Amino acid sequence: MRKTIFTLLVSLIWMSGQTIIAQELETVVLIETSKGKIKVKLYNETPLHRDNFIKLVNEGKYEGLLFHRIIKQFMVQGGDVKSKDAPMDMPLGEGEIGYTIPAEFVYPRYFHKRGALCAARTPDEDNPTKESSGSQFYIVTGKHFTSMELDKKEKEEGITYTPEQRKAYMVEGGAPHLDGEYTVFGEVLKGIKVADKIQFTPTNEDDRPLSNIVIKRMKIVKK
Repeated sequence: MRKTIFTLLVSLIWMSGQTIIAQELETVVLIETSKGKIKVKLYNETPLHRDNFIKLVNEGKYEGLLFHRIIKQFMVQGGDVKSKDAPMDMPLGEGEIGYTIPAEFVYPRYFHKRGALCAARTPDEDNPTKESSGSQFYIVTGKHFTSMELDKKEKEEGITYTPEQRKAYMVEGGAPHLDGEYTVFGEVLKGIKVADKIQFTPTNEDDRPLSNIVIKRMKIVKK
């Protein structure tokens, strides 16, 4: 009897552990671009953004769209639904899917380190609740900050960076001025050098690449 009870308890503990592991599994998306492949994971702590991104990926909404805005040592942005086959003289950045997503700030756990996957949005004057674009996203490429620069930002803005933030911004780089302003809903697992290839593409005065950088397709994959 005792052996049976023990076996049952072990089984229940194992099943509970498997359930927890399953709940913690993060969705991974492969972004295939004309510059190479980028693999990102989506955070479970931002479920609205995660589920929307998965929906758009599964529906093929990103196929053929462009990385329409890139700024060196800052970020690369895509997802304008009007960017597919857009002529070079066509202004981009205003193409939206028709809805917004409530902000999901999980700060300071998730912040604008290099490789962060974030949701674009309209400015505060038109969007005081900082709701995210339904389709447009960006990947942070960022720049490095010194300890002195971070100390200055803390003093000027009345904030305190966590040890993890300080290490990331100093060693990897990022865009700390966007923290708490835009939703961070994932990060690059593999292919950050592809994002670098994109960010160093020559651009025009509107930050649009002079040669189109196309999102060939996105798909859900295993890690």
